[in-house]
Amino acid sequence: MELDDARHFLEEHHHAVMHTYRADGTPQLSPVAVTVDEVGAALVSTRATAVKVTNLQRDPRTSLCVFTDAFYGPWLRIDGTAEVQRLPGAMEGLIDYYRRVAGEHPDWDEYREAMEAERRVLLRIELSHVGPDVAG
Repeated sequence: MELDDARHFLEEHHHAVMHTYRADGTPQLSPVAVTVDEVGAALVSTRATAVKVTNLQRDPRTSLCVFTDAFYGPWLRIDGTAEVQRLPGAMEGLIDYYRRVAGEHPDWDEYREAMEAERRVLLRIELSHVGPDVAG
């Protein structure tokens, strides 16, 4: 699979498990919702206090296993490097993320307040590799 194929998959399929590295090198896994922005980076919204954010600040390497709503069926793994974008600068990116995953929000002011109250950050992941490379 090519990176552009993976980006198209992310436009429609948002369920994923994200892998980051703990300080001792062991894996930390988190269920997330993921999408892709207009330039092809993967986007994930999370809380600033989440363990994955701490891990990514120390080691920005990450992988996501992305699958369909049905779970069984097509899936892919993407690898990349994450950048943590914080509020207030991340707000427009968080709004874009929401639109791509869920559509229009009924009250954008309420959404902005929730993002601030939850101390949300936007993870922007530059994709470097997609798999699986083999089947079987």
